[in-house]
Amino acid sequence: MKTKTSLLLMLFFSICSFAQQLEINGIVTSESDGMPLPGVNVIVQGTSRGTTTDFDGNYTISVERGVQLEFSYVGFITQTVTIENQTVLNITLEDDVASLSEVVVVGYGTQKKADLTGAITTVKSEDIEKTPNSNVMQSLQGKVAGVQVVSSGSPGGSPTVRIRGVNSQEGGNNPLYVVDGMFYNTIDFLDSSQIETISVLKDASSISIFGQRGVNGVIIIETKNGRQEQKPVFTYNGYSGYQNAQNVVKMANAEQFVTMAYESQSQADIEFVENAIQRFGRSRVNPNIPNVNTDWYKEILRVAPISSHSFGVAGGSEKTTYGVNTSYFSQDGILDMKNEYERFNIQSNIEIELSDRLTVGTNAIFSNSTQYNPENGAWFQAYFAVPILPVFDELNTEAAPIPYSDASLLGYRGAQNPFPVMTYNNNQLKVRKVLASMFVEYDLIPDKLKFKTLYSHDYSTISARNVRFPYFTSGVSQRETSNIKREENKFSNQNWDNTLTYNDTFGDHNLTVLAGTAYRDEQINEFEATGFDIQGIGLESSWYLDFADPTTFSNQVSELGDRQYSFAVFGRLEYSFKNKYLLNATLRHEGDGRFPREIWVTTPAVGLGWVLSEENFMNDSNLFNFLKLRASWGQLANGSLGGSSGTNTISTEVTSIGDIPTNGILATSTFQNIKREILEETNLGISARAFDNKLSLEVDYYVRDTKDLVLPRQVPIISQTVLDNVGEMRNQGLEVAANWNQIINDNWSFSVGGNIATLKNEVTQINTEQGYLDTGSAAFRQRLIVGEPVNAFFGWEVDGVYQNESQVAADPTAQNELSVNQNQLVPGDFIYKDQNNDGVIDADDRVVLGSYLPSFSYGGNINVNYKQFDLSVSFSGQTGNKILNRKRGEVIFTNDTNIDADFAINRWHGEGTTNTYPSSEGRRKAWNQRMSSFFVEDGSYFRVQNIQLAYTIPRNALGGKNMPEVRLYCTAERPITIFNYNGFNPEVNDGVDRETYPVPAVYTFGINIKI
Repeated sequence: MKTKTSLLLMLFFSICSFAQQLEINGIVTSESDGMPLPGVNVIVQGTSRGTTTDFDGNYTISVERGVQLEFSYVGFITQTVTIENQTVLNITLEDDVASLSEVVVVGYGTQKKADLTGAITTVKSEDIEKTPNSNVMQSLQGKVAGVQVVSSGSPGGSPTVRIRGVNSQEGGNNPLYVVDGMFYNTIDFLDSSQIETISVLKDASSISIFGQRGVNGVIIIETKNGRQEQKPVFTYNGYSGYQNAQNVVKMANAEQFVTMAYESQSQADIEFVENAIQRFGRSRVNPNIPNVNTDWYKEILRVAPISSHSFGVAGGSEKTTYGVNTSYFSQDGILDMKNEYERFNIQSNIEIELSDRLTVGTNAIFSNSTQYNPENGAWFQAYFAVPILPVFDELNTEAAPIPYSDASLLGYRGAQNPFPVMTYNNNQLKVRKVLASMFVEYDLIPDKLKFKTLYSHDYSTISARNVRFPYFTSGVSQRETSNIKREENKFSNQNWDNTLTYNDTFGDHNLTVLAGTAYRDEQINEFEATGFDIQGIGLESSWYLDFADPTTFSNQVSELGDRQYSFAVFGRLEYSFKNKYLLNATLRHEGDGRFPREIWVTTPAVGLGWVLSEENFMNDSNLFNFLKLRASWGQLANGSLGGSSGTNTISTEVTSIGDIPTNGILATSTFQNIKREILEETNLGISARAFDNKLSLEVDYYVRDTKDLVLPRQVPIISQTVLDNVGEMRNQGLEVAANWNQIINDNWSFSVGGNIATLKNEVTQINTEQGYLDTGSAAFRQRLIVGEPVNAFFGWEVDGVYQNESQVAADPTAQNELSVNQNQLVPGDFIYKDQNNDGVIDADDRVVLGSYLPSFSYGGNINVNYKQFDLSVSFSGQTGNKILNRKRGEVIFTNDTNIDADFAINRWHGEGTTNTYPSSEGRRKAWNQRMSSFFVEDGSYFRVQNIQLAYTIPRNALGGKNMPEVRLYCTAERPITIFNYNGFNPEVNDGVDRETYPVPAVYTFGINIKI
């Protein structure tokens, strides 16, 4: 009886206990932006029992009524909730602004955001993945103040990235990329779906720890990985879409072209038009023009597909975290030829705690890409091709294998048709990269002193195969024999870094001391060979050197190799007192054998911070939740220069002096014994959060000087040029970034952000005889002048167009041109400004016409969330930069070409028609073809950068917590660009537009799945 009673009691209490168990689920989000928070600790208070949120902020936990659940996450205020009868519990965590505990990745470590004294901006994965592009850096366009990203439209092309202007004339201006601790010069191998965060380090104090490789700024990328105690999370990200050219340049049509030909009074051009009428017949609409009206840009352009697919899994146990991802990207070019790019990637991360004090980890990336490069000369030819020429000409019976037309058959000097160079070339590039790293970290003193060693190896091979097929269209456009050029390039970059880090907190003091060494071994081997007359050229299996005529290899084979080493020791001190007085000091001592004049360079840096919001006098402030003043100064050496090189030679010469042969010695020197340029920068900044943390603000002002600037210098007597440290340059600017985040209610939230940046670049010193330096070409001059931007456009300023004969007769400069140069100026010719008022237009009247660097840039974004819908719109733009429209200016080399419709419509063709454009006849005169402000155009633009509309289908809508979460979205990348420049787009890398690949608009539909 007692036994039965006991069993009944046990059953009763079990039932009661079971009845008190509740399964709680919900989502944890951030109050500031409404985004889900992964990895939030959900713990039953007073126990070790709990769980963590997944990547989407979701959690599930079984607890009893009456317990307290504690939600905690780094950088946010811990929240505690008592469980009563809830089954769904959604939590919003507030930012812990007082401490700003969010961790930011810096050089060889991390820092709390509140402790930063330099200029660092972080962009997160959700903003990166919105951009459908082959290169991750394209996603930063307009998002980071002071960072200029110049897009590349070519498939697989890398954009140009400049951080705070240009720092060197000869040494390059590309930033250093650090991916999971590994150093790279480019990140064209990365897939955007693999990236967790991108941190841009802009000032010298922040990047000084990286030394000479980081002189142009450092971009630190953290890839995605699992978290401890996380069940495996499987993800798929994919999109497909198309690209099309925008703002296609309108060229003169057949009627406009013929009209200008007759207006020019050129008998040759009139004859060419008549030849076209005889060959192709007369137009039924206008019998005075040929029956051809070819839009060459329309002919060579196409709509091109783009797609991306990635699949990954991430998770972790108590001691291990892991992440594996594979991705495939494919993009065709908008140039209608064999022009495409595809890439396949595999990436894995794993980190294991072997003991309480020992952690090891590895990171590996394998990237395999194939790229078919475009024949960029096609853009140039399409601009100049006359519209009275068709693509195909059936009367050209000698053309083979395809009867393409040829302008020379009409009398023109060139073939002009771009299709032969597009059709009869196959330019393939295969790039394989194996990128691997391994680290070991050991706590010498637990929670105090740790040692870390990291070895990374970047091994890349580039195989290039450029096949050129034989063809014939005319005597001026033909290739008699086929040829193949093969290149095999191997690159090996090894880095071995060792660091010792000490952390301690005592009283109100926080101290971190880091000391380390960095060793770099970089090797390169390049092999190149060219062969002609390939047997069986019609089969790709014959596109190898073995099938070429072996007698053609002479002087067509070359190989070179190089190996470079560098070694550095460095240290950093981070100190804070009462979390409001901050100090960050760095010292790096680096040696590089390429610079024997000064092998070792020591560069210091220091940063200071004052958190005003922690002061007592700010306690009553109802405006600022956080306010910090920052100041930093630092130096960096530039190691991207080629180093010292050249020769000293002595030769014996015999010459006649007074008819007597005399022996002599001639000494020449082209040895350039340069030292590294030194970049020195001062940065002043403000970091703030206000209005209940809804507003975040970052303001920075900097002055950056490049000392010992390397420039070409003329060597007396021998008239040769060497590089030498003979100049200085300065960049200075103001950067402001602000964001407002607000949750309206449970359904609605939004954020608005924007950034602006100014840039003033100027050459401050040139120690040469001339006092300036000419760059560019003689016909399209650029110049370095003290007080002006680097590589400024330099020429004559157009002051109008002569409207009538009396105006020409009354102008002393026109009469001087007639009397001195026998050049009769007429109405329709340019009036150039006589800068020195001497009545003569000569070289002394040339002035700076502008710079390719923008003086003002900006970007912004708007995000709106409604329930499961989210809409984001971003924009960017710049102003103050100029573009040299060289394709229009190259009429100086040949007159018998087409011209753009803008010129044809607005040309001078009578008094009062225009005061800006010359006449059809004047276009052909050397007076109007000189480098002038007419060819240097405004490069300002405003662009809607990205629009994305998405809908998230939650798990419970698909049948339960074990079902996948699905996000559907459509994206428009660069759908609208507004500008005045007469070109495809206003993004030109160096400001000189001759044959720039257009940057297309991209429209995609995508899906994200998480299980």
